[in-house]
Amino acid sequence: MSAVPEATKPKPRIGTLRALWPFVMRQRGLFIAWLLALAVASVATLSLPFAFGKMIDHGFSSGANVDRAFLFLFIVALVLALASATRFYFVSLLGERVVADLRRQLYGQLIGLDAGFHDRNRSGELISRLTADAELLRSVVGSSMSVALRSSVTVIGSLVMLFVTEPRLAAYALVGIPLAVLPIVIGGRRIQKVSRDSQDRVADANALATETLGAVRTVQAHAREPYERGRFGNAVALAVDTARKRIRSQAWVTAVAITLIFGAITLVLWSGAHDVISGRMTAGTLGQFVLYALIGGGSVGALAEVWNELQRAAGGMGRINDLLQETSGIVAPAMVQTLLHPVRGELRFDDVTFHYPMRPDLPALQDFSMLVQPGETVALVGPSGAGKSTVFSLLLRFHDPQSGRLLVDGTDIRTLDPSALREHIALVPQSPTIFATSARDNIRYGRLEATDAELEAAAMSAEAHEFLSVLPKGYDEELGERGARLSGGQQQRVAIARALLKDAPILLLDEATSALDAQSERAVQHALENLMEGRTTLVIAHRLATVLKADRIVVMDHGRIVAEGTHDALMAEGGLYSELAKLQFLD
Repeated sequence: MSAVPEATKPKPRIGTLRALWPFVMRQRGLFIAWLLALAVASVATLSLPFAFGKMIDHGFSSGANVDRAFLFLFIVALVLALASATRFYFVSLLGERVVADLRRQLYGQLIGLDAGFHDRNRSGELISRLTADAELLRSVVGSSMSVALRSSVTVIGSLVMLFVTEPRLAAYALVGIPLAVLPIVIGGRRIQKVSRDSQDRVADANALATETLGAVRTVQAHAREPYERGRFGNAVALAVDTARKRIRSQAWVTAVAITLIFGAITLVLWSGAHDVISGRMTAGTLGQFVLYALIGGGSVGALAEVWNELQRAAGGMGRINDLLQETSGIVAPAMVQTLLHPVRGELRFDDVTFHYPMRPDLPALQDFSMLVQPGETVALVGPSGAGKSTVFSLLLRFHDPQSGRLLVDGTDIRTLDPSALREHIALVPQSPTIFATSARDNIRYGRLEATDAELEAAAMSAEAHEFLSVLPKGYDEELGERGARLSGGQQQRVAIARALLKDAPILLLDEATSALDAQSERAVQHALENLMEGRTTLVIAHRLATVLKADRIVVMDHGRIVAEGTHDALMAEGGLYSELAKLQFLD
């Protein structure tokens, strides 16, 4: 989702809520059950004034009539109670299931979008769409939709019964309905804009919290807790201030609508009271008319509040729908090719030029050509910004180059299914990702169908078995968020075990020992040697030991290859590698 200036973003309309309909239809049985319960409850509601009127006019003439009148009133009330409870159950469950489906689809969409999309969007804001916006829609489906339909049926039914009961007074009451609808329509436009602003401010606060809590050690290391509290407090205060404007608008719309409705009802009742006094109407008829007027007026007031909720939800659905309409820039072609089995692991970069979308004027790789033979270990060396990490990103097809080709075993990777390509590549990053689950699940992430024996064998080769087996629950021990219960070296060895279990023929290694102490480095280095054996390996090299063990060293600068060869040959040649070796490798 590219950054779009706020002024040019399309304003959400109630019509955006139509995008919920396919999700509702997946729960067709619940939807129909809710409609049936709603119909029974509405009929019972509209029968109450009639029963009440009969009770007043005929219930006091004899004991038998009193019994029948009150029994009829009680039966109507009992049917209303049971139907309302049934309606509430079905519509609430419908709301939960619809939003669960929506969240599943949105999450599946987000996790499948390309790296460029995630580079442009903050994860905290995306999480807000999954939580805050989806919660608004749960309220719409599980409550507001039911109230809206129930109130609409009740308003129409009450209006019909008002004319049946007393046409002249009903004509007077009818005048108040357009007056009540007018402020809803006028105020709705302002509520719509303020609602979207309010949701944006909540998303900003969520994004800030996600970012800082994810980097809590950095915050605490710099003693910036007061600063971050202030930043989050300001973001929350801004969200509250924007919400206050929305609430104020909603309150005014509701107050004006209810005042106009009940003002009209009071005027009609005043006229009806004179009719009863003059004998033109019975007391029961007036009571029946009063109840229908109150039910209809209350339903119009409920519609006013529901309209405000729908305006808010339309903003949330608009944002969610924008995400659902996003398309990944990295997709499988219509005619997918497959790599020959077994994959040999030959890698070829053929005149590749690539610019990151966020930096279109600065090439990350330019006319980059490189051939890596099957089973060869190639170390990529160069200053920061030389394009080393970009080589990894393109091989994993997180991005596609603007020109040139990348080939695996002679096959252009753009003709492959990205997921199938990545199954043949193992990545060990410099800062490994450890999930907040068990050690067993973290390692098995490399190959989900692996047996426990295969998993433990991979851990042994990665020299992780010794420290994992002595944990209180062994391999089933929870490792904490981002592997907080492990040291840096232990996290690296879990990541290496994951790569070993994957057993991919191509290995991408952003050298994992650069930030470790000497003892951890030796253990990890030995694990890496086990991992690299028999695999085509590209290493972003930070240490001399890795450089010396590579079959070939490729020196990069400004997205180009400026030299390549062995360590001794490049040192003898001088130039950039010699300078880097003296500064970086030989310190």
